[in-house]
Amino acid sequence: MPISQAKVKSVLSGDTLILSSISNPSQERTLSLAFVSAPRLRREGDEPHAFASRDFLRRMVVGKVVQFTVVYNIPTGVRRDYGTVVLQSGESLPEAAVAEGWVKLRNDASRKDDSEESKSILERLELEEAKAKANSKGVWDSEGGIIDTTFDIPDPKEFVEQWKGKSLDSIVERVLSGDRMFVRFFLSPTKHLQTLILVAGIRAPTTKRTNTSDGKEQPAEPFGAEALQFVETRLLQRNVKVEVLGVSPQGQLICVVKHPNGSIAEFVLKAGLARCTDHHSTLLGSDMTALRMAEKQAKDGKLGIFKGHVDTKGSAAGEVEATVTRVQTADTIYFRSKSGVEVRASLSSIRQPKPTDPKQAPFQADAKEFLRKKVIGKHVRVAVDGKKAAADGYEEREVVTIIINNKNVALLLVEAGYASVIRHRRDDDDRSPYYDELLAAEETAQKDEKGMWSSKPPSAKTYQGYSENVQKAKIQSSVLQRQKRVPAIVDFVKSGSRFTILIPRESARLTFVLSGIRAPRSARNPSEKAEPFGQEAHDFANRRCMQRDVEIDVENVDKVGGFIGSLYINRENFAKLLLEEGLANVHAYSAEQSGKSTELFAAEQKAKDARKGMWHDFDPDAPTSAGDDPANQTASSSSATPATGASANDAKQDYRDARVTHVDSATCTLKVQLVSASTTTALDAMEKSFRAFHVSPPASSSSLPGPPKTGELVSARFSLDDEWYRARVRRNDRETRRAEVLFVDYGNTELVSWDRLRPLTLDKFGPQVLSAQAVDVVLDGLRWPARGEYLADAVRFLEDRLGGREVVLRVHGKTADGGSGGSGSSSSGNNALRVTMFEAEVDVNEEVVGEGLAMVAAGGGKGLKDKEEEAKGERRGVWEYGDLTED
Repeated sequence: MPISQAKVKSVLSGDTLILSSISNPSQERTLSLAFVSAPRLRREGDEPHAFASRDFLRRMVVGKVVQFTVVYNIPTGVRRDYGTVVLQSGESLPEAAVAEGWVKLRNDASRKDDSEESKSILERLELEEAKAKANSKGVWDSEGGIIDTTFDIPDPKEFVEQWKGKSLDSIVERVLSGDRMFVRFFLSPTKHLQTLILVAGIRAPTTKRTNTSDGKEQPAEPFGAEALQFVETRLLQRNVKVEVLGVSPQGQLICVVKHPNGSIAEFVLKAGLARCTDHHSTLLGSDMTALRMAEKQAKDGKLGIFKGHVDTKGSAAGEVEATVTRVQTADTIYFRSKSGVEVRASLSSIRQPKPTDPKQAPFQADAKEFLRKKVIGKHVRVAVDGKKAAADGYEEREVVTIIINNKNVALLLVEAGYASVIRHRRDDDDRSPYYDELLAAEETAQKDEKGMWSSKPPSAKTYQGYSENVQKAKIQSSVLQRQKRVPAIVDFVKSGSRFTILIPRESARLTFVLSGIRAPRSARNPSEKAEPFGQEAHDFANRRCMQRDVEIDVENVDKVGGFIGSLYINRENFAKLLLEEGLANVHAYSAEQSGKSTELFAAEQKAKDARKGMWHDFDPDAPTSAGDDPANQTASSSSATPATGASANDAKQDYRDARVTHVDSATCTLKVQLVSASTTTALDAMEKSFRAFHVSPPASSSSLPGPPKTGELVSARFSLDDEWYRARVRRNDRETRRAEVLFVDYGNTELVSWDRLRPLTLDKFGPQVLSAQAVDVVLDGLRWPARGEYLADAVRFLEDRLGGREVVLRVHGKTADGGSGGSGSSSSGNNALRVTMFEAEVDVNEEVVGEGLAMVAAGGGKGLKDKEEEAKGERRGVWEYGDLTED
């Protein structure tokens, strides 16, 4: 009889093997041991000793190269070959199995083959079986041999809780793909569990399979078959250690599978036959790092599924030292490298509290302040992890990891509950190298209810504006003048010598002007012209003071409510620093009044001697000009804004702080709340008492006495947060018992059922107590497109760009009732303010036109027209098919 050679892939029972070709593993054949039979493994219940019989054969032959001889076959039905097997150790089957009592001779064994060789084999087997019977070996043992095997887990989560953190001895019974397999758990010597598990941390390509719903065959994904074979050759019917970590949304166990050389997931990744999956990161914890490194190794080697991989980060990865100059939000900062270039970047893989989420939005201010305290003005290490593509009106910017004192700033934010972790796409490599730590920190913060994950809202910090009028400024000034070196924060730099200051312990916001000096005026927008060195002074103040912790001494109040005094940063008088850089000159009268004239004149002289800034062409022998004469300064000071030199015309311009609350989808009219300490505090207080009022009886149970009337003021419950707000009924539908209401403090409308309306208690919450806070504004000089899709694009842009953000309005006037918005602006029909809007120092009017979302109306300024020409040239928005106005 011919002798063949093969590798044993698996064992079906104690008498049947699956053999695979050594040269072509995909070619398989089944071989049963001649003359013997073993007890059967069955789903409805194993025969006694069935598992032990198979396990004897499994341990002996799986994964080994053997020689086999087919002694006979049964041609009926599916052809089955019966034969003998010889191992490389010299052991032969079925003799070894008969000798140990794990198989029995068939009753018809003598009739299977009548050759002399077969008779010889049969005689030896009969002799070995007699010895096994006599010694009660294997199946001849009348006691035991029963294994209780279950195939279902009633409660997977309970199973995980019971076995989590323990290493279970197991056998891999079947491999479905590179990341899925059936495993037999040895829960006890007599109790087994056989179930499907997912390999933690990886996602392998799918294999060929048949769709059960329609019977159609779905092809394998690229490298799916290779991943399956890779795992089969290493794990199929091998003893492994399995650690249960968790449960998938479909109720499947997520496990770490370890063979003697380590976790199989790591080896599959190194071979390029799987990707890391973020969903299991929090279950694996620090072990995920090893998997990421294995995946990177495959990417670098362009192995398997990463054959065409291109490293999008290129050579940009690498740390640079920088200084954080500004915190824009809790996930976006500005930093300046040693080269002096300022860069705006987002922190990798995290997101600030969402402004659109009612539960997260209140934590935005706390999150930003947390980040500011950690990094502003500090030297940090910056590693660029990739780029965030330009979208939603924002230019492309880098995503970075910031390290300060060997701590990851993004991780600190997530740990404190002030940021959430972005769920990246599978192919998105522009992520934080600490991504798994971020996910674990987020899970811990949620569990501990930290920050925005807390069930309690934060205590709102409101600042009272004391520079709104001179009277309020003088009252607060008398308090501050009695204090020395008052701790404060620079909230905004208006010019080189003018700032918006926050004093936390006084809950005060005020305009602060440096005493004793005059800094040149900077341009407020691109259409204005700055005085010489005005922009340089402004930039210097921004670099040194923006968002920094400072100390102030208040000396006086100017004519428009500004507080005059000294500002100290790192214990240095900032006016002195400006003078030393040649970016300001001494205002003699004011300097004498402050008592610091000697220090200030010395600093100015130092800049003159060094020919810095405005003194770059200073000639000490030239006659003193009128502008440098102290007497002239004193005489002319009354005609300028004190200590600033701003012209009277500038002082008359109407600038207002506001917050955008809604965008009208039909007209692009913006609804804003004008921001001031008094109105903000009043609105916050009213809404707090308003909601408390509606929680307790009788207001919580009362309803409208009848159908709502058009124009009636009511309390309405908003659908997104289920809170009560003041509203006015716009129209009523008696058939559906629903009313369209306008929320008067926010400007948005909603269709509300009658049962979500309540009478408004006018003496407590009516307009005589606090007027409606939503104000209509239109962007001046713009004409919105008539076509629906272009108008919808404009509305989406404004919502994404401005929704919930604080802006600055330059008010030009009001639209006529029901008429044009002035300067050709679109009609609002409600006497709206005509404005130029600024957000983060960006002219929104020009930005909208530059994106091709609006056209310039008759009378629009040069800046708008230049942006329109740019949009036309780039075929953006309404200009995508060319200039339609040429006809």
